[in-house]
Amino acid sequence: MKNKSIAIYSGEIPSTTFIERLIAGLASSGNTIYLFGKQKKKVIYPKNIKKIGYSSKLTKFITLLKYTLLLSIFKSNEKQKLDGIIDKQKGNRKIKQLKYYPVLYHKPDIFHLQWAKGIEDWLWVKEFGIQFVLSLRGTHISISPIADDALHTKYINNFHKVDGFHAVSRAILEQAKDYESDLKNTAVIYSGLDLDKLIYKSKRTINSELKILSIGRSHWLKGYSYALDAFSILKEEDFNFQYKIIGIDNDEELLFQRNQLHLEEEVIFQKNVSFEKIIAVIYESDIVLLPSLEEGIANVVLEAMALGTLIISTECGGMTEIIKHNENGFIVPIRDSKAIAETIKRVNQLGLEKYNAIGFNARKAIENQHGKDKMIHDFEVFYDKINNSNPTV
Repeated sequence: MKNKSIAIYSGEIPSTTFIERLIAGLASSGNTIYLFGKQKKKVIYPKNIKKIGYSSKLTKFITLLKYTLLLSIFKSNEKQKLDGIIDKQKGNRKIKQLKYYPVLYHKPDIFHLQWAKGIEDWLWVKEFGIQFVLSLRGTHISISPIADDALHTKYINNFHKVDGFHAVSRAILEQAKDYESDLKNTAVIYSGLDLDKLIYKSKRTINSELKILSIGRSHWLKGYSYALDAFSILKEEDFNFQYKIIGIDNDEELLFQRNQLHLEEEVIFQKNVSFEKIIAVIYESDIVLLPSLEEGIANVVLEAMALGTLIISTECGGMTEIIKHNENGFIVPIRDSKAIAETIKRVNQLGLEKYNAIGFNARKAIENQHGKDKMIHDFEVFYDKINNSNPTV
């Protein structure tokens, strides 16, 4: 595979865990990676990861001045063409120049946009021979265009212009076909985990007070209200449990629901903690519960499966692409509190040997489908496919 120059664009430096893992992996394969956008904090990358970021009014001014001069001296015709494109776009002209000029000057082989909502901002790269790739992720595809008619129209008008689509699951790829039925150059590439840092451990015992864990931000799509109703059922049956949600802290509606269901002693809300602490809590838990109404494929589920803690997940989004019911985890219907409660009781009755057998199967599934090396290899193949589909570029 020929080494390439690739812009991985999320708009922020550094980006999410998955995107940072992709950046590091592609760079380790010998590609030159460009990162553009707002720099949230200082980060040191290898030499072949080129960071063009700005974090203050001064650094924005310096960046704009630098690339205005470079383009004026070395690529004046292309600068004039891009300025004409900018003039036809809505929004602040200076902000667009700040974002666009560095990309035009460095001119990567591939511009890989991570968030679909920004599609109209970046299609211009195709005018300069840069291949345009779009990732299909989460609510940008499954929820936002349903609630936002303008976004729905934006996707319909522009998806056919994209050179290639990366989808985080087969389910989300199918949802994207609502906006363009004939998506070209598609690839489902799953999140890759650094399995050297996620050590599988079989359980030595299952807690007499069953410890159940959920992790994720406070949002109605996470389905926490249905989880609380499930635990109300379990409490009425004198089932012994502790349920912890990390990532919501002081959510007024959930606090009210917990109070109304008299679950203050059994249910703990906790603010976000470090990745290391999350891993430790997953190890300590007997079950990781994903009660969501919609997901791509939740990273916390993948991590728990890699570590050996059993999963109960709703059949949302792409979760059934990794979880095989009663084989490497458990699947329940969406919005079904009774099913959640019944499945928790079922896990409690498994016995240690069966519990660990399911946990071991989960680890093997992650190794087969979600290893970091597989993810990077699949992206390399995908990018080659994009280039080969347009060999004149």
